[in-house]
Amino acid sequence: WTAPGAGEEGRTPPGGASPRPPAPGGGGRPWRTATTPPPPPPGGPPPPSPAPPRTTVTGERTVKRLRLSKALTIPDHTTVYEACRRMAARRVDAVLLTDSNALLCGILTDKDITTRVIARELKLEDTPVSKVMTRNPLFVLGDTLAVEALQKMVQGKFRHLPVVDNGEVIALLDIAKCLYDAIARMERAAEKGRAIAAAVEGVEKHWGTSVAGPNTFVETLRERMFRPSLSTIISENSKVATVAPTDTVLTASKKMLELKVSSAVVAIENKPGGILTSRDILMRVIAQNLPPESTTVGKVMTQSPECATIDTPILEALHTMHDGKFLHLPVLDRDGSVVTVVDVLHITHAAIATVGNSGATGSEATSSMMQRFWDSAMSSGPLDDDDDSRSEGSTKVASEVADMGRSAFFPPSGLSSTFGFKIQDKQGRMHRFNCETSSLTELITSILQRLGDDIDKLNLPQILYEDDDHDKVILSSDTDLIAAVDHARQIGWKSLRLHLDYAGVGRRKRGAVSSDFEYAGRDAWASAYGTVAAGAALVAGLGVMAYLKRAG
Repeated sequence: WTAPGAGEEGRTPPGGASPRPPAPGGGGRPWRTATTPPPPPPGGPPPPSPAPPRTTVTGERTVKRLRLSKALTIPDHTTVYEACRRMAARRVDAVLLTDSNALLCGILTDKDITTRVIARELKLEDTPVSKVMTRNPLFVLGDTLAVEALQKMVQGKFRHLPVVDNGEVIALLDIAKCLYDAIARMERAAEKGRAIAAAVEGVEKHWGTSVAGPNTFVETLRERMFRPSLSTIISENSKVATVAPTDTVLTASKKMLELKVSSAVVAIENKPGGILTSRDILMRVIAQNLPPESTTVGKVMTQSPECATIDTPILEALHTMHDGKFLHLPVLDRDGSVVTVVDVLHITHAAIATVGNSGATGSEATSSMMQRFWDSAMSSGPLDDDDDSRSEGSTKVASEVADMGRSAFFPPSGLSSTFGFKIQDKQGRMHRFNCETSSLTELITSILQRLGDDIDKLNLPQILYEDDDHDKVILSSDTDLIAAVDHARQIGWKSLRLHLDYAGVGRRKRGAVSSDFEYAGRDAWASAYGTVAAGAALVAGLGVMAYLKRAG
């Protein structure tokens, strides 16, 4: 596989198309989304109304909930040199361009700079980005379903996707980050499935049925997509740009242009002694004001790069790139010679294609498998975000397990109501979970499942929540919990931050405190401990059903 000739983003090449006219109605964008119908001919019928958002098993996880990067946006009349300087300062490998009306009109990546500017020997100080940018980049709205956006990126074989909200670019979606997160979620889900497999056998005997725990979709997907070796996704006509340490950066960039790749392997005695990528050229050559025509590759390359072999499992290769924080991985044959260089998009697209022959044919099967891959991965719960960390117990999977286990003891009466909560343990780790809001006992049960070892049974704490005035308010009864959640929803909060108070310093803002609340709180703790102790084994067994339910 090689990237489309149109450039890294797989979109219209520079000069290949002029900007589209503004959308009807005035003030519209000069281009359309992939899902927006074209404008009607003069006098024709009005365009159909947009289709309502479709739901998936992810619970309509939207692009806004993915890992977005802050977009670097500059005018399209900016010089390439200035664009490179700003990209290097921000440590990013893509920049978005806007026209005179401040509307998005293009995107420029490190590969574009290497193959369209350096390789063609254009002067950075005299060339405007509008001359070499990719015009009219594909974009998505912030409320687009995440699986749709991710599928478009994999199918189109481009890494970067602008995210637009209320007519303005708000962020840039990077497929590499999303892929690593998705795989980590799937691995974590599969690990949980194996951990509870021992409990399944006993549950099967109870129910008189068979639950194929290890054969869940998550495990099957891992086996079929990521367990095969790299040899299964490397084509016979793979192209590798190879240079010597004494070659110039200009020579290397011309070879990248010729082969339509974004990296060059530096061969020393027929072995990979280094690698030079388009990002290296941006950060180590252009940003350092080094002349490409006289700077040798050996001076700016990454020495002794990590390599994989054709027998390396796909999943291991992805982990190697993730752990090393690089996007290109040379692959060696059994003689130690480089046969290709893979990147995250190459691996993802090829891995999904390998399972595209199960039941359907061609692109239909591949699209279906991609849909299930992203659906399953995204529904496995969130990973760590930028400002706090989450324990394994805080995933959606854990919430499903807990909810199913509790239902065995407390049959639901009507529709359940859940809300998000956050609580920090003694090690400073932040736990996030969803919980029923009608019972303080159920909230305490969820806390015990995550912080059980931190809590002293002989000195039970009070549960406090932090309100919008930053006061810590006591939760002593079911009524308190319901009121707190109702207030949080009214002010638009998605979760409540909880605290455990052993000193009794929390103060109650709403209502009066009486001894009844103290007894109610102790009863809730006692009930929660009983629930956890009695239901642990059953909850573990029922966890398999949560996986099967989510996998469809």
